[in-house]
Amino acid sequence: MQPILAVGLGEILWDVLPQTRLLGGAPANFAYHVNALGGAGLPVSRVGDDDLGREALSLLVCRGLNIDAVSLDPDHPTGTVDARVDADGVATYVFPDDVAWDFLSLDQSALILASNADAVCFGSLAQRSEISRRSIQRFLGEAKKALKVFDINLRQDFYTPEILATSLDAADVLKINDAELDIVTSLFDLPPGEQPALRALMERHGLELAVLTRGDKGSLILSPETVSDLPGEPVEVVDTIGAGDSFTAALVLGHLKQWPLDKINRYAAKVAAHVCAQPGAMPEMPRELRLA
Repeated sequence: MQPILAVGLGEILWDVLPQTRLLGGAPANFAYHVNALGGAGLPVSRVGDDDLGREALSLLVCRGLNIDAVSLDPDHPTGTVDARVDADGVATYVFPDDVAWDFLSLDQSALILASNADAVCFGSLAQRSEISRRSIQRFLGEAKKALKVFDINLRQDFYTPEILATSLDAADVLKINDAELDIVTSLFDLPPGEQPALRALMERHGLELAVLTRGDKGSLILSPETVSDLPGEPVEVVDTIGAGDSFTAALVLGHLKQWPLDKINRYAAKVAAHVCAQPGAMPEMPRELRLA
């Protein structure tokens, strides 16, 4: 039986922390975690033809990822982000612009990958540039059989209502956190309350799932017929970098295996809790969390 083929589409970058730097970017993290959990996760992105880009590619290979769909940009540097982690382990980010992933392009092999993918996860950050936005929308158009997951990932002011609405229309699943839901509720004049706001988005955009993460306050998954609302997993947080991306990876795998919502929710929460308890976005995954 072939593993689930899931693509992380968008940015690859280095999280620059006060004492170190760690490879990340939500789509790359997602691809890593799909792979680590027993699927076949592949990143589709762009890095600079520079030392940081070559180091990123080498590290992705060492982490078991296929990098055939990560292109080299001769003119723009590999992306970085200044990350700060507070006393509770919560990270905030500042993103320089005009970096390699702002110029994402698709070759024929990337388009073939799109047509074969079982799932594609994309966000709003990599759509801040028109070039990458067009490439992402083209990839989604070619991914006709794939479950399309919009992990909204609002950063700084790198989004517009138009980008969000177009992405929601292209998606089957919305993944959003509680802070982002407050912003989206205001932007789109949604009804107050978590479930009413998410139900409104589902109805407007034809979504099959809406997923809300609330950190240590648990997670909520809605389908048209069912609700799963579970408390958070107890965890000693080291940092939260990559935890949401690991939740999304586990969610996608469980959903494509047609698990009940509570089983998906519980599994994704356990995976995210493990990542919160480790430094960085791509820790090793224990055997008990991998799919059989």
